[in-house]
Amino acid sequence: MPRIIKPLTAAQVKNAKAQDKPYKLYDGGGLFLMVTPAGSRLWRLKYRQENGKEGLLSFGAYPSVSLEQARRKRDEAKQQKASGNDPGQVARAEKAEGKAFDRQSFAAIAAQWMDFMASKVAPQTMTYYQSLMKNYLLPSFGGMSVRQIKPKHLIEVFRKIEERGTLYSSKRACQLCSNVMQYAVALEIIEINPVPSIRQLLKVPKYGHFSAVTDPQSLGRILKKIEVYEGYSSMRNALRMIPYVFVRSNELRSARWEDIDFESCEWRYTVRKTNTPHIVPLAPQVMAILEEQRAISGQYELVFPGYRDKTKVLGACTLSTALRSMGISETEMTIHGFRATARTLLDEVLGERYELIEHQLAHAVRDPNGRAYNRTEHLAERKRMMCRWADYLDELRSNA
Repeated sequence: MPRIIKPLTAAQVKNAKAQDKPYKLYDGGGLFLMVTPAGSRLWRLKYRQENGKEGLLSFGAYPSVSLEQARRKRDEAKQQKASGNDPGQVARAEKAEGKAFDRQSFAAIAAQWMDFMASKVAPQTMTYYQSLMKNYLLPSFGGMSVRQIKPKHLIEVFRKIEERGTLYSSKRACQLCSNVMQYAVALEIIEINPVPSIRQLLKVPKYGHFSAVTDPQSLGRILKKIEVYEGYSSMRNALRMIPYVFVRSNELRSARWEDIDFESCEWRYTVRKTNTPHIVPLAPQVMAILEEQRAISGQYELVFPGYRDKTKVLGACTLSTALRSMGISETEMTIHGFRATARTLLDEVLGERYELIEHQLAHAVRDPNGRAYNRTEHLAERKRMMCRWADYLDELRSNA
């Protein structure tokens, strides 16, 4: 006569303590709890295989798997056996299928693509990619197989990003997603990249307006973040310098050592946009940054050379990417926005004259007779203004 086993109670399972040797607590139907000397409580199911030999299934550990969950797993195994299937073989097949699914998940393919790109992009770019992945893509469909991701999933994700008002991030996340899906196409996991089919349904960011901070306290906090930022040294110094000189991004990134006069503390170059000569007076704070940078890139032609190829300028999005990695959104501040910031605060807070500010911005400024000022016009006053501006920024950063 078979031995009658009294089912376990939740309290018995919870209070099962480790002993010198492993022991079992039976629940019936082949289900038992194995208690190890280390204190682990492991659910096991003993069953009879088709060949008559004893089989053993593992259902996980308590408390991750409760008594009720273990019993449900036992009942499922019994149903499989009643249907003529070996529960052990079914479990192994499901495990293999799960591993295959994991290898084809968006998160897994994205990780492979990121590893592939690591040697092809600058570290700060990779940091930005990781931020986009973490904040937008992985929470939405990281666990989905790339085979399961359809246009409707993509539209839902990117429109949620748009609702936050971050159209630029939406565009970049969309492009990043497309890169990963195209990589899956190359691996022959999927046949078609679904991302291009939904691009026309997304909003396009308008680049005519560049966000700029005009609140002194907010600017101070941004300057503080830039000061403590740890990244590629040339990029970091370019970021530190641009608020002081508020030139266009391409002008700073293209700066050459031959145009920097360390004796007169001036940077002279031709503005590409207007093809006119321009002088940027350099405050002591800027000269200190340039002295530091000269020890890094003084042997090259460019002041701020690229990360991998020192003959090329920093990438067009490099500085903006760095701001994003600091948590400064494009709706809060852009690199070009430092020009608007300087224009506003020099006027409204420091009370500098309009023509001095406009001339320093390399805008077309005319005298009362309608004649354009030449590049040396009011140079002494502009030097004083730039030194005053640099001191003001230092004060904002210190008080942030």
